[in-house]
Amino acid sequence: QVRMVESGGGLVQAGGSLTLSCAASGNIFRINDMGWYRQAPGKQRELVAAITSGGSTNYADSVKGRFTISRDNAKNTVYLQMNSLKPEDTAVYYCKAKVYYSTYRYSDVWGQGTQVTVSS
Repeated sequence: QVRMVESGGGLVQAGGSLTLSCAASGNIFRINDMGWYRQAPGKQRELVAAITSGGSTNYADSVKGRFTISRDNAKNTVYLQMNSLKPEDTAVYYCKAKVYYSTYRYSDVWGQGTQVTVSS
């Protein structure tokens, strides 16, 4: 069993910064793609940013230039640095990882979510 534990959410004023972390632990053979998603009240969950095991990244248009995703493969951890935060960034943020348990067995594992609230 693999767990994804998130930290770093909170309340911040518009224009401020936060850094989210998400660490995977358990029976891990390797981790491929990792990503951050968010879900605002009344809205569908959406992809914020993703990173491959090789370090290639992609971002939602709404966060390009403000958010940076990174990972530490040795620690099985993914980060999301969020700068110039806006009230519309308010949401529950979830991390997700494609975790391999052996050469061919894998599953998508989600974190429990962390609240980010940006006040105007």
